[in-house]
Amino acid sequence: MLTNRQLFQQFLAQTSSSPLALEIVKAEGIYLFDNDGKEYIDLISGISVSNIGHRHPKVIKAITEQLDKYMHLMVYGEYIQSPQVLLAKKLVENLPEPLNNVYIVNSGSEAIEGAMKLAKRYTHRTEIIAFKNAYHGSTHGALSVMGNEEFKISFRPLLPNVTFIEYNNISDLIGITNKTACVVVETIQGEAGVVVPKKEFLVALRNKCTETGTLLILDEIQTGFGRTGSLFAFEQYDIIPDIITIAKGMGGGMPIGAFVASKEIMKSLTDNPVLGHITTFGGHPVCCAAALATVEVILEENLATEALNKEKHFRANLQHPKIRNIRGKGLLLAIEWDESINNKELINRCIEKGIITDWFLFADKLMRIAPPLTISPAEIEKACKTILDCIN
Repeated sequence: MLTNRQLFQQFLAQTSSSPLALEIVKAEGIYLFDNDGKEYIDLISGISVSNIGHRHPKVIKAITEQLDKYMHLMVYGEYIQSPQVLLAKKLVENLPEPLNNVYIVNSGSEAIEGAMKLAKRYTHRTEIIAFKNAYHGSTHGALSVMGNEEFKISFRPLLPNVTFIEYNNISDLIGITNKTACVVVETIQGEAGVVVPKKEFLVALRNKCTETGTLLILDEIQTGFGRTGSLFAFEQYDIIPDIITIAKGMGGGMPIGAFVASKEIMKSLTDNPVLGHITTFGGHPVCCAAALATVEVILEENLATEALNKEKHFRANLQHPKIRNIRGKGLLLAIEWDESINNKELINRCIEKGIITDWFLFADKLMRIAPPLTISPAEIEKACKTILDCIN
């Protein structure tokens, strides 16, 4: 009989020649457990997904209760389903005006696709501006606004009329004109290695979009739901986007995403053509129930503010001559090493010692630190000590 590892290699599509191939059989809180019973501290949260930890009891309860009622009923938007409307209400209550209308989808990539379609439909323009080293997903439209040619060249042709400018460079904003449908930007660049924006840059970007009638789409897929010290990172920069995309940390481990705009903008998807965006499983009631419970936990337990306190704890405990810098905000951090450290080898040693960490797509020399927001000070100290012990 084939082992699970052999089945994995034989039947499951592989996107890497060297996957981690850990066989995880249980997850709880900040911990993962493999098939040999080995315990790992999860310092990446499934890439900023498990913001409230794995299998949070309130999420499990919400899922179980919804399973007893119904699962999929109909394509998005045709039936009134309480998990969808209650989640939308909760999101709108915690977003500034005019972000008052929610379209729930399956993932971050689909949220980006929907947001770009919405911007083109509403403005009747076709030009899209994105940023170098940006990451917004891997579907064709999202790939079109990815700011790294190595990851997209093999899939061209992609969307036409997409222009790239430099993140944090105010002078580049001159490229935004009255021909631009939207600017798509991560509030904090994630896969570039956690590049934090200058406040004046985001304010200038917001002003330029307003001046030209361009819609500003903020990608909060990785930065949202408390990870950077506020429910959404843009709240720290005195700006409000026209459209926000969210996913990852919203679902408590269940697949879900959304794009949010004003009702005025969103209603343009209802005609010319009707059904301007369609999704079969978007707004799945079980995922929405899990997401509502997740958002409530983040708010009730004040996890966003806690993320800032825990950031300080990580920084205080990650002191070493070979650490050049720690970038980031809250619990989205990147460790920059001196040239003597091989980051991938160090990550492998950390995994051997029971610490799950990772690198970044466009910054593979930096180590990712993005644990569940529920991690305790003692667990932070343990994880940091193990990382430092793994340095040669």
